[in-house]
Amino acid sequence: MPKVTIIEPVVKQAAEAESLEKKKLRVAAYARVSTEQDEQESSYEAQVDFYTRHIVANPEWEFVGVFADKGISGTNTKNRESFNRMVDLALCGGIDLILTKSISRFARNTVDTLQTVRKLKAAGVEVIFEKENLHTFDPKCEVMLTIMSSLAQEESRSISDNVRWGRQKSMQDGNVSLPYKHFLGYKKGADGRPEIVEEEAEIVRTIYDLFLSGKTIRYIADYLTGQGIPTPAGRERWAVSTIRSILSNEKYRGDALLMKTYTVDYLTKEKRKNDGDVKQYFVENSHDPIIDPDVFDIVQEKLKKHCANRSKIKSKHPFANLIICGECGEFYGRKVWHNHNNTKRYDVWYCNRKYERERVCDTPFLKDEDIRAAFAAAAKQAGYAEIYSADDCRTIIESVTVYADNRFIFRFADGREEEITIN
Repeated sequence: MPKVTIIEPVVKQAAEAESLEKKKLRVAAYARVSTEQDEQESSYEAQVDFYTRHIVANPEWEFVGVFADKGISGTNTKNRESFNRMVDLALCGGIDLILTKSISRFARNTVDTLQTVRKLKAAGVEVIFEKENLHTFDPKCEVMLTIMSSLAQEESRSISDNVRWGRQKSMQDGNVSLPYKHFLGYKKGADGRPEIVEEEAEIVRTIYDLFLSGKTIRYIADYLTGQGIPTPAGRERWAVSTIRSILSNEKYRGDALLMKTYTVDYLTKEKRKNDGDVKQYFVENSHDPIIDPDVFDIVQEKLKKHCANRSKIKSKHPFANLIICGECGEFYGRKVWHNHNNTKRYDVWYCNRKYERERVCDTPFLKDEDIRAAFAAAAKQAGYAEIYSADDCRTIIESVTVYADNRFIFRFADGREEEITIN
């Protein structure tokens, strides 16, 4: 007759030994609120206070901490810093038990909920959802968790649809709301409409005045940085993109184009630029303008012209992005040539598209010294001083058009034009 000896599993033996030692469970809690409204603010503080007291009061538990995310959506765990820090600590063996108010507080995404719970369970960490009375070590828990988390996700979708509908209805009614914390020149008025902040509005007017006077966008950005004026986001250094955005934003003329971006998926919260994918709403005279509408339109034409003729070559040279081919409209670019013995170099300018098409542009090659001489002659005829710095070239001329017969047409920032021919 065979003799059978039962060998208890190592896990059970370890568990029994641990129970004899009466080792305390290391317990943490997770709290989250999705908005910063007053009632949610109190809920956030209440959750943190409750779990701190609840865990500390249990003699069999060791308090690890309360991990909390405030003003963060629960549809995705990617940006929830405290949540991810708690999970990492648990997986490293620093937490044995996690308490949370409900599945919707833990995550509104079914996939995130199940994946996180399974990882924690595999590491020997239990999660207790108090509202649903679910314990993840319970064999029946996953079925209920799947159902309940799916309901939480559906609730999130419903909330997202309601919010989107409310926003669209508000837009249809002509209501304009700006991101005031990062928008220069306006604050939310008593009637809910944008109200001009005169001190900030002066900065906006300065940007438009400098651009219309012939200053480049880069110059304006460097000028504001040098003046110590903070950006709309409160940073010290101004970016070219920020200046361009202010120059092209229709809200400064008192109108508002709404729905410039839209959310692709309520779970991922991915936003995209609206290039006609969904409805947009244009509200005329929605608020008081900082920039006169006629002035704003002139700036837009100038921006459009600048973009249409933008050079493919970036350069800090004073004539870069100013000299235009009279045949194809592309900018001239500066190239470096050397003589046969490679003992001398020449700075030569010609159309950037000269050799990109089947027919070569007839406009000429130009030496750098010839361009400077033509500029000096045109500026002198226009009444400007005889000594010019590199910055003066960009400041006083708007553009230079070169034709095949070596004619230069200089268009100055004040509207005057001068024609110079190089023999």
